Amino acid sequence: MKIESADQDIRNLLSSAYYRIPRFQRPYSWTRENIQDFWDDIVKDAPENYFIGSMVAFRDGKQRFGVVDGQQRLTTITILLAVLRNQLNNLGLVDLAQGIQNLIERKNIENKPEFVLSTESSYPFFQEHILKFGPPEIEPEERREEENLRSAFDLLNGLVSGVVESINADTSVKDDEKKKLAQEKLIKIRNSVLDLKVIFVKLDDEDDAYIIFETLNTRGKDLSLADLVKNHVAKNLKVKSASVDQPKIKWEKLLETLEGSAADLDVDTFIHHFWLSRYDYLAAKRLFKVLKRRVGKNETRSFLDALVTDAALCRAVHEKAFWKWSKQDRRIVEALVALQLFRVQQQTPCVLSLMRCFKETKLKRGHFEDAVVAIEKFHFLFTAVTSQRSSGGISEMYASLGRRLFEAQNTQAAVAVVSELKTKLRGRVPLFDEFRALFPTIVFTDNQTKQRNLLRYILARFQTDSTPSVTIDFDGMTLEHLVPQSQIGSGLFSEDIVGQAGNLLLVPSKLNQKLADKPFKDKKKILTGAGISLPPEFANLNEITPSDIEKRTASLAASAYKKIWKI
Repeated sequence: MKIESADQDIRNLLSSAYYRIPRFQRPYSWTRENIQDFWDDIVKDAPENYFIGSMVAFRDGKQRFGVVDGQQRLTTITILLAVLRNQLNNLGLVDLAQGIQNLIERKNIENKPEFVLSTESSYPFFQEHILKFGPPEIEPEERREEENLRSAFDLLNGLVSGVVESINADTSVKDDEKKKLAQEKLIKIRNSVLDLKVIFVKLDDEDDAYIIFETLNTRGKDLSLADLVKNHVAKNLKVKSASVDQPKIKWEKLLETLEGSAADLDVDTFIHHFWLSRYDYLAAKRLFKVLKRRVGKNETRSFLDALVTDAALCRAVHEKAFWKWSKQDRRIVEALVALQLFRVQQQTPCVLSLMRCFKETKLKRGHFEDAVVAIEKFHFLFTAVTSQRSSGGISEMYASLGRRLFEAQNTQAAVAVVSELKTKLRGRVPLFDEFRALFPTIVFTDNQTKQRNLLRYILARFQTDSTPSVTIDFDGMTLEHLVPQSQIGSGLFSEDIVGQAGNLLLVPSKLNQKLADKPFKDKKKILTGAGISLPPEFANLNEITPSDIEKRTASLAASAYKKIWKI
């Protein structure tokens, strides 16, 4: 296998050879988002020596190549050049337009015109409607690929037209200077495109080209968001001392903080939540492109410092043992632990900002507690019990409130955001009828253990509410079935009834063996003798019926919704 690779710019690439996209290659499929990102990267940001990756091709004759990898980028670049050609031509700048056309179409060794990039799958649409300099003579049927090509052309044409139109609409520019300014702008875009850098990998054999392509795309894994951010930070923060690499030390501290957590924190997820709590609301897959534009060399140092600081705060809200909480913070810690139990993440940007405000004393303990307890209560009702599907609206709400907390200049502004948070959460609480219907489906038996911890949490909250002045070590408590599980299958005692909250009681672990599978009347004596209060509904009973369990479960549901978890 003979492999040649060289750094080239697009100008040299297009002027030195002809390229064919084989028929069996996937059709052109770039979306509007892909094209907008491409435009933002090469035109809006206008970086120097911008690298767009590798391109793999096999020799298909003298100075002819079949493209195996890179066809989407090469096609998009060609479409943009065609758009620029047309715009220059519309301004009457025919020579400049023809200069671009020479990179799209030129005469071959036989002195016949030939397009530099050819494709079989979209023939003749691509050739007639995009590559050709002049009106098309053929109107071929448009399939999916042709629709994608037209969409790409229209979007790029709109973006380039917008540049020209903005100049024409600028009243500060004299009319006789507008054409010259538009020419300069279009030439600048042209040069940005032609100066793009690519590693061109050439192979003599087509089969070898596909081996290389598969190797590039299947070995290892894509760079993570953390890898990309680390690279961006290293690029912008040059080391001033050979002995002390501060950016590296800070980055390693960030990783140590997150990866050393028992909460199994993901670095990419943290960076996304960090960004949402301070900057724009956007999807994780788009974050790095935006980050590159927003965090330049002047902002990188403070950005890295903020990442390191917030990494510790993120770990604190996910792992109670990591932070030095005081006794007065007990309810805050309980709420944070509950959110981990509910397995929810969308609130994290907001909670991260709340934690930041608390640390910076922009929020006093009482307001911080109000906020996190409201979030806990909401997700108990919304997520843990009714299993509502969290919409993007809730994620965006949390991110928006998190950013406003970050931007709050004083306690008054931060408290106003907390008040709005509670109001918004109240407005999204599920209806009582839905909650009441689903609460009995939370069960725990030896065969159904998935919701054991949730039921321990529920009963612990009930017990704390009934005796708020008494501190109880719930870690040393266990769930006890008042009607033993041995009754399952007898009479009307189904597993779903025996496992309901209405049949459960939190008791010290040391009583577990004594209670065993005894009938309720025997358990009653043991529990009473140990000073354990029975549920009021069962205190005067010697036997519990399925109906008794269902009634107590319904009573617990009503109390939970209307009192204990009411925001």
